[in-house]
Amino acid sequence: MTFEQMQLAAPILRALARCGHHKPTAVQELAIPKVLAGRDLIASAQTGTGKTAAFVLPALQRLAVRSADVKSGLRVLVISPTRELADQTTRVAREYGRFLDVHSVAIVGGMPFGDQIRALSQMPDIIVGTPGRLIDHIWRGRIVVSNVEMLVIDEADRMLELGFIDAVNFISEAMPETCQTLLFAATMGGATVGLAKKYMKNPERVEVAPGRITHDEIEQRLYFADSTQHKNRLLHRFCTDKALTMAIVFSATKRGAHALAQFLNAQGLPAAPLHSDMAQSARMQTIMNMRKGKIRLLIATDVAGRGLDISGISHVINFDLPRSAEDYVNRIGRTGRAGAAGTAVSFVSGADLPYLARIERYLGYHIPVQVIPGLEPDHSVRTQRQNGRGARKTAPGRRGAAGRGKPRGGSLNRPPETGKGATKDSALHLNV
Repeated sequence: MTFEQMQLAAPILRALARCGHHKPTAVQELAIPKVLAGRDLIASAQTGTGKTAAFVLPALQRLAVRSADVKSGLRVLVISPTRELADQTTRVAREYGRFLDVHSVAIVGGMPFGDQIRALSQMPDIIVGTPGRLIDHIWRGRIVVSNVEMLVIDEADRMLELGFIDAVNFISEAMPETCQTLLFAATMGGATVGLAKKYMKNPERVEVAPGRITHDEIEQRLYFADSTQHKNRLLHRFCTDKALTMAIVFSATKRGAHALAQFLNAQGLPAAPLHSDMAQSARMQTIMNMRKGKIRLLIATDVAGRGLDISGISHVINFDLPRSAEDYVNRIGRTGRAGAAGTAVSFVSGADLPYLARIERYLGYHIPVQVIPGLEPDHSVRTQRQNGRGARKTAPGRRGAAGRGKPRGGSLNRPPETGKGATKDSALHLNV
């Protein structure tokens, strides 16, 4: 199937062609026709499969067809768990809607209210925002949701993981009864399904690559390390390799991200940290510098694990192995995007072995172990791993529904408190 066969509006097809996109990805091919038909939708697919365009394109199609009785103003509302994802989604909407008379804005925490109030006064058609800032503007009447035709809950699993359930409930209950609801997630757990049942009417279900996550275009590698100093030496070796063009290096803590950035800069390797305690303006500048090639090494905590989309990332390096298997999948998905090849490298010490076992059970295979001559590990770590339990297969890679449960569109209840950790905007105050 092609985008032309989906009968999208000519201006949208023109924008897609300009971007070199002619055929939809699997999730787009399955989801877009159902959304265009007006159905509520639950869609799950791994990161990097094109979920954003799967809802942005039908949203733009809806906006491209304006009837005389449609009022101007907000018609599509997208809830995103992080500022980075909200900004990325807004860029996608603007890119594919460049030949349409459609106005899209991002409303996220950490940015001046004055600028956002001025943006909202221009009556945007699409608003993409983080939960806390959205409910603030809705409660104060700056965002009017009475004419919203489509609500998108993006990365719903991440939203719930970050504790935004009250905020998502508040926004969902404020929507008109006729609003079409779309829910997208990388993984579909019980809480996510429960959220869908609460606010959706007989939703269609789309699931791409169910079960095990493969990331076929990503070469996964494992390197055992005896200490932090050993990891530093491994990291330096990779960052001086000509095969690495740009990389995201994941650290478990904000302090660790700063330390690694300082270490690499001291070696003459341009690097910058990215974490949730940084001002939003500083985070945006760092990402822009990465896109412009001013830095080639981004040292990030898991705040960048989802929603960060920078083209040309050749490597993802897990300096610290994540505790969650889902976080591992989302981290490595920052490379090998849209069919491109990528490399995911993980450094593992003895203390990381329980997390490695959890990740490999989730994946269903062992990640191949490699050794760099001169940087060999102590044999004890390898032995511990071999004696542990886990999957037995070899990693793949390029080498190796219900009715609506609550009424909507009624009077707004008081918004959930945003001064407590459970409803903070993005991951601003989480220890990541």
